[in-house]
Amino acid sequence: MFFSTTGANLCAAIAGATVAHAILLDVTDDNSIRSAASTIAYGMMTYYTGNQTGKEPGLLSVPYYWWEAGAMWGGMVEYWHYTGDTSYNDVVSQAILAQASPTDDFMMPEEAGQLGNDDQVFWGLTAMTAAERSFPLPSTANVTYIELAKGVFNDMAGPRWNTSTCNGGLQWQFNPNNAGFYYKSSIANGGFFQLAARLARYTGNSTYSDWAEKTYDWMARVGLLDGNYYVYDGTDDTINCTGIDHDQWSYNAGTMLLGTAVLANIASSPNSTSLWATRAQGLLTGAQHIFFSPFPNATNVLFEFMCEEASTCNNDQFSFKAYLSRWMVAATQMLPSLKAQVLDLVTSSAQAAALSCSGMNASVCGTKWYVGGWDGTKGLGQQMAALDTIQGLLVNGTASPLIVPGS
Repeated sequence: MFFSTTGANLCAAIAGATVAHAILLDVTDDNSIRSAASTIAYGMMTYYTGNQTGKEPGLLSVPYYWWEAGAMWGGMVEYWHYTGDTSYNDVVSQAILAQASPTDDFMMPEEAGQLGNDDQVFWGLTAMTAAERSFPLPSTANVTYIELAKGVFNDMAGPRWNTSTCNGGLQWQFNPNNAGFYYKSSIANGGFFQLAARLARYTGNSTYSDWAEKTYDWMARVGLLDGNYYVYDGTDDTINCTGIDHDQWSYNAGTMLLGTAVLANIASSPNSTSLWATRAQGLLTGAQHIFFSPFPNATNVLFEFMCEEASTCNNDQFSFKAYLSRWMVAATQMLPSLKAQVLDLVTSSAQAAALSCSGMNASVCGTKWYVGGWDGTKGLGQQMAALDTIQGLLVNGTASPLIVPGS
């Protein structure tokens, strides 16, 4: 059964659908939102075993890759920030620092076989979030979150920016032995773009904003961004970037949206141009066109365009909606002109996501939020997507990311 998200009470709109034990979410009540987020976070954390005896902190069990653990911890930093719940803080900080690596840049030797630019940058973005949110750092730590974020940036800027083909860009993989070495992906370049933009705002150092602008311009020049602000998946060194993989994934759009909103925030002075704000608005509108409203009676409900309706998403792709939601919400703190549009999308999607969290018990969330209940799927990605979308409703009551000039 499909449903409309335009009503204040979706339960009434989907009478007859299978929603037993669904999370009850009142999007106008912060306590209700916190309760829903807490239930989903609890379900998500059941997938983590790294804090058990004999397990390595920070990692998830098969079939979840190293990068997705890094992405999950970013969501849990935001969970603390939005809800104020400190229950998981010690576990989260232990996990991040355990994977920081001997070189303080998340270059974990044990993960060499699955460590590409995109994998590393997800951990870097989590460290960046922890710095911006002033997430508690254990007294025993020998590195700060901002130092970890800078370490990732330093690895990617310069040494890996490959001008021998395509006149620039980051390859998906930096290890020639890994599959995808010749692919220049939007998630690697977009993640780097966002990290650079956020470092620029946090530190006040224009070196970072110069790299962000350089990356955006390169992506637009080769066609990874088009005139509609659609973000395409990647291109290839072997053809000198003369062709584009036009697949569209929600997290690619999300990386660019937050990065442009941050750069608009930096430029917000009486003499600034509106270029970055225009780009941010274009990316949000483009994302709304592709990744929302899969059916006329599921208005503003988020879905993964490439795989969700056909039920072909893999474990990675189940989580992609989490990052678009996370970064859309964060973008509203950087560029308030986006807020009304973003909160319309997030509110409808949160209501739908809550109804999907009715599998087995209310802490198990599904994939297809537009069916009016649980669709029979479950996993870490589904939990993360629901959590980031629902907790984002609390954004208006929280502080904006920190700025620490000269750091």
